[in-house]
Amino acid sequence: MKNILKIFLKSTTVCFIAVVLFSCSNNTQKARDFLADKNLPVGTAKDIYHIYKDSGRITSKLITNKMLDFSNREAHPYSEFPNGIKIINFENKGADSVTIIGDYAITYSKTSISEIRGNVVVKNHTDKSKLVTEQLFWDEKTKYFVSEKPFTLTKENDTIFGIGFESKDDLSKHLAKKTTGKLETTEN
Repeated sequence: MKNILKIFLKSTTVCFIAVVLFSCSNNTQKARDFLADKNLPVGTAKDIYHIYKDSGRITSKLITNKMLDFSNREAHPYSEFPNGIKIINFENKGADSVTIIGDYAITYSKTSISEIRGNVVVKNHTDKSKLVTEQLFWDEKTKYFVSEKPFTLTKENDTIFGIGFESKDDLSKHLAKKTTGKLETTEN
Protein backbone atom coordinates (compact mmCIF):
# COMPACT_ATOMS: atom_id res chain seq x y z
CA MET A 1 0.00 0.00 0.00
CA LYS A 2 2.86 2.34 0.84
CA ASN A 3 4.56 1.66 -2.51
CA ILE A 4 1.34 2.28 -4.42
CA LEU A 5 0.93 5.65 -2.68
CA LYS A 6 4.55 6.64 -3.60
CA ILE A 7 4.04 5.59 -7.22
CA PHE A 8 0.76 7.53 -7.38
CA LEU A 9 2.37 10.70 -5.94
CA LYS A 10 5.35 10.45 -8.31
CA SER A 11 3.08 9.85 -11.30
CA THR A 12 0.86 12.77 -10.35
CA THR A 13 3.90 15.05 -9.94
CA VAL A 14 5.36 14.00 -13.30
CA CYS A 15 1.98 14.55 -15.03
CA PHE A 16 1.61 17.96 -13.43
CA ILE A 17 5.11 19.06 -14.52
CA ALA A 18 4.49 17.76 -18.06
CA VAL A 19 1.22 19.68 -18.30
CA VAL A 20 2.92 22.87 -17.09
CA LEU A 21 5.85 22.50 -19.51
CA PHE A 22 3.74 21.67 -22.54
CA SER A 23 1.19 24.40 -21.85
CA CYS A 24 3.88 27.09 -22.26
CA SER A 25 4.18 28.42 -25.76
CA ASN A 26 6.81 30.61 -27.34
CA ASN A 27 4.45 33.25 -28.71
CA THR A 28 6.37 36.52 -28.92
CA GLN A 29 3.32 38.47 -30.08
CA LYS A 30 1.51 37.58 -26.84
CA ALA A 31 4.52 38.79 -24.87
CA ARG A 32 4.66 42.06 -26.86
CA ASP A 33 0.92 42.60 -26.35
CA PHE A 34 1.28 41.95 -22.63
CA LEU A 35 4.12 44.51 -22.39
CA ALA A 36 2.10 47.04 -24.41
CA ASP A 37 -0.95 46.55 -22.16
CA LYS A 38 1.17 47.15 -19.07
CA ASN A 39 2.91 50.14 -20.77
CA LEU A 40 6.29 48.41 -20.52
CA PRO A 41 9.09 48.71 -23.08
CA VAL A 42 10.09 45.72 -25.20
CA GLY A 43 13.72 46.64 -24.71
CA THR A 44 16.04 48.75 -22.60
CA ALA A 45 19.51 49.83 -23.65
CA LYS A 46 22.13 51.46 -21.45
CA ASP A 47 25.19 53.56 -22.23
CA ILE A 48 24.45 54.05 -25.92
CA TYR A 49 26.99 55.52 -28.31
CA HIS A 50 25.35 55.09 -31.72
CA ILE A 51 26.93 56.28 -34.96
CA TYR A 52 24.76 56.98 -38.03
CA LYS A 53 26.37 56.67 -41.45
CA ASP A 54 25.29 57.61 -44.96
CA SER A 55 27.32 56.28 -47.91
CA GLY A 56 30.18 55.40 -45.56
CA ARG A 57 30.35 58.92 -44.09
CA ILE A 58 29.47 59.55 -40.43
CA THR A 59 26.48 61.89 -40.37
CA SER A 60 25.61 61.95 -36.67
CA LYS A 61 26.15 60.41 -33.24
CA LEU A 62 23.58 59.72 -30.53
CA ILE A 63 24.82 59.47 -26.94
CA THR A 64 22.61 58.57 -23.96
CA ASN A 65 22.85 56.44 -20.86
CA LYS A 66 19.36 54.91 -21.17
CA MET A 67 16.87 54.21 -23.96
CA LEU A 68 13.49 52.55 -23.62
CA ASP A 69 12.12 50.87 -26.78
CA PHE A 70 8.33 51.06 -27.14
CA SER A 71 8.25 49.78 -30.73
CA ASN A 72 5.48 47.39 -29.66
CA ARG A 73 2.94 50.23 -29.85
CA GLU A 74 0.82 49.66 -32.91
CA ALA A 75 -0.44 53.19 -33.48
CA HIS A 76 2.57 55.26 -32.34
CA PRO A 77 5.79 53.29 -31.74
CA TYR A 78 8.46 55.37 -30.01
CA SER A 79 11.79 55.40 -28.21
CA GLU A 80 12.19 57.24 -24.94
CA PHE A 81 15.37 58.69 -23.46
CA PRO A 82 14.43 59.41 -19.82
CA ASN A 83 17.91 60.40 -18.63
CA GLY A 84 18.78 62.81 -21.39
CA ILE A 85 20.27 62.76 -24.86
CA LYS A 86 23.11 64.27 -26.85
CA ILE A 87 23.04 64.32 -30.65
CA ILE A 88 25.99 65.50 -32.71
CA ASN A 89 25.43 66.17 -36.41
CA PHE A 90 28.33 66.36 -38.85
CA GLU A 91 28.12 68.44 -42.00
CA ASN A 92 31.56 69.99 -42.55
CA LYS A 93 34.11 67.29 -43.45
CA GLY A 94 33.77 65.41 -40.15
CA ALA A 95 33.79 68.46 -37.87
CA ASP A 96 31.02 68.93 -35.31
CA SER A 97 28.37 70.99 -37.01
CA VAL A 98 25.37 71.01 -34.65
CA THR A 99 25.03 69.57 -31.13
CA ILE A 100 21.63 69.03 -29.46
CA ILE A 101 21.42 68.33 -25.73
CA GLY A 102 18.39 67.81 -23.47
CA ASP A 103 17.39 66.21 -20.16
CA TYR A 104 14.63 64.06 -21.73
CA ALA A 105 13.68 63.03 -25.26
CA ILE A 106 11.07 60.96 -27.04
CA THR A 107 11.12 60.12 -30.73
CA TYR A 108 8.27 58.66 -32.77
CA SER A 109 9.52 56.31 -35.48
CA LYS A 110 6.52 56.57 -37.84
CA THR A 111 6.58 60.37 -38.05
CA SER A 112 10.28 61.03 -37.31
CA ILE A 113 9.20 63.74 -34.86
CA SER A 114 11.18 64.11 -31.65
CA GLU A 115 10.45 66.09 -28.53
CA ILE A 116 13.38 67.20 -26.40
CA ARG A 117 12.68 68.70 -22.96
CA GLY A 118 14.53 70.18 -20.04
CA ASN A 119 17.60 72.38 -20.42
CA VAL A 120 17.59 72.05 -24.20
CA VAL A 121 20.68 73.50 -25.84
CA VAL A 122 21.34 73.55 -29.58
CA LYS A 123 24.78 74.75 -30.69
CA ASN A 124 25.83 75.44 -34.25
CA HIS A 125 29.62 75.16 -34.07
CA THR A 126 30.11 76.56 -37.57
CA ASP A 127 28.50 79.99 -37.07
CA LYS A 128 28.80 79.92 -33.25
CA SER A 129 25.08 80.33 -32.58
CA LYS A 130 23.29 78.80 -29.59
CA LEU A 131 19.61 78.20 -28.77
CA VAL A 132 18.51 77.58 -25.17
CA THR A 133 14.91 76.60 -24.34
CA GLU A 134 12.91 74.17 -22.20
CA GLN A 135 11.12 72.28 -24.98
CA LEU A 136 11.87 71.71 -28.64
CA PHE A 137 10.17 69.66 -31.34
CA TRP A 138 12.39 68.38 -34.13
CA ASP A 139 11.16 67.08 -37.48
CA GLU A 140 14.04 64.90 -38.65
CA LYS A 141 12.63 64.53 -42.18
CA THR A 142 12.35 68.27 -42.89
CA LYS A 143 15.27 69.13 -40.54
CA TYR A 144 13.20 71.75 -38.73
CA PHE A 145 12.91 72.91 -35.08
CA VAL A 146 9.76 74.32 -33.45
CA SER A 147 9.27 75.57 -29.90
CA GLU A 148 6.44 77.52 -28.27
CA LYS A 149 8.38 77.97 -25.02
CA PRO A 150 10.59 80.90 -23.95
CA PHE A 151 13.99 80.82 -25.66
CA THR A 152 17.32 82.59 -25.90
CA LEU A 153 19.11 82.64 -29.25
CA THR A 154 22.69 83.86 -29.12
CA LYS A 155 24.57 84.64 -32.31
CA GLU A 156 27.99 86.23 -32.69
CA ASN A 157 26.72 89.83 -32.31
CA ASP A 158 23.07 89.29 -31.28
CA THR A 159 21.09 87.94 -28.36
CA ILE A 160 17.38 87.38 -28.96
CA PHE A 161 14.87 86.51 -26.24
CA GLY A 162 11.35 85.45 -27.05
CA ILE A 163 8.50 83.00 -26.76
CA GLY A 164 8.07 80.75 -29.79
CA PHE A 165 10.76 79.79 -32.25
CA GLU A 166 11.11 78.02 -35.61
CA SER A 167 14.22 77.34 -37.66
CA LYS A 168 16.17 74.89 -39.76
CA ASP A 169 17.99 72.43 -37.52
CA ASP A 170 21.27 74.30 -38.01
CA LEU A 171 19.62 77.44 -36.52
CA SER A 172 19.68 79.25 -39.85
CA LYS A 173 16.65 80.95 -41.37
CA HIS A 174 14.86 81.27 -38.06
CA LEU A 175 11.50 82.79 -37.18
CA ALA A 176 11.43 84.20 -33.66
CA LYS A 177 8.11 85.14 -32.06
CA LYS A 178 7.38 87.64 -29.28
CA THR A 179 10.97 88.82 -29.28
CA THR A 180 13.06 91.26 -27.29
CA GLY A 181 16.79 91.72 -27.25
CA LYS A 182 19.76 93.40 -28.86
CA LEU A 183 20.16 93.00 -32.63
CA GLU A 184 22.93 94.25 -34.86
CA THR A 185 21.82 95.02 -38.41
CA THR A 186 23.42 96.39 -41.53
CA GLU A 187 21.86 98.37 -44.36
CA ASN A 188 22.36 97.14 -47.90
